[in-house]
Amino acid sequence: MPDGGNSGVKAGIGDDCSILRIPAGRELLVTTDYSLEGVHFRREWHAAEVAGHRCLTRGLSDIAAMGGEPIAAFLSLALPPKLPQRWVDGFMRGLLKLAGESKVELAGGDTAESPGGVLADIVVVGSVPKGKAVLRSGARPGDRIYVTGELGGAAAALDLLFSKERLDRDLFVRHFWPVARVGIGRSLRQKGIASSMIDISDGLSPDLAHICEQSGVGAEVREDAVPRARIGKAAREVGLRFALHGGDDYELLFTSSKPVPRKIAEVKVTEIGRVIRGRKMILLDAKGRRRALRPAGWEHFKR
Repeated sequence: MPDGGNSGVKAGIGDDCSILRIPAGRELLVTTDYSLEGVHFRREWHAAEVAGHRCLTRGLSDIAAMGGEPIAAFLSLALPPKLPQRWVDGFMRGLLKLAGESKVELAGGDTAESPGGVLADIVVVGSVPKGKAVLRSGARPGDRIYVTGELGGAAAALDLLFSKERLDRDLFVRHFWPVARVGIGRSLRQKGIASSMIDISDGLSPDLAHICEQSGVGAEVREDAVPRARIGKAAREVGLRFALHGGDDYELLFTSSKPVPRKIAEVKVTEIGRVIRGRKMILLDAKGRRRALRPAGWEHFKR
């Protein structure tokens, strides 16, 4: 693995605990994410393989946002008693296929009976050179704000699912098969480009607010600069609300005071604004008019 990030699993499934090798000079990254039936996926919409893939992507994307290298994953599954075994097998196929592609070993976990739907908790462990993890707290006034890829496609696809329109899954690949930007995050860290970083899982507006809060700064975003995904047979551009507030894109949002390439690992990188003093987030329209940009993405416990 690049710069010695993946130290390997010394002992995995079969013992009470796994043993991971962490080389000297590295720090451990640990993240955990739930995938809940009815919240993060629905069996009538998402094939079992898709649910497994999306489950692991959530953890890998957190490692990417720190500029880290994933090492191992741990999966705990709570399953309803009447769930068909073929669904469980499909879930594991989707998860293990992505694990193999990402060179991440499934090193442990647990299973239990659920009184309701499927509950999957993924823990992903990674590492990063000591003191080099990219945090949310490093943004400074004057830094430019960037995003990878395009935004809003996953949320727009979900909106179509809720509207009960016929949805050709091949036209909305990034919703069903999201990609964690591990290589890009590592490159931004190695080259010292990103001063702060986060993955866009809840939406651009709430995740940018997290950077602003942790860094003690504000942000100014140009609405016409936000790269919007195109979906459907007509490849129509998604609405601005999806690009600003939609989640599940798993792109990287970062700030930098240095020159940033227009592409990293063949993925487009777009400058969308700048970091400012104060704590407010501002949205500029094409005519330069300013209005407040308020976080409006997904929040648990809020209805």
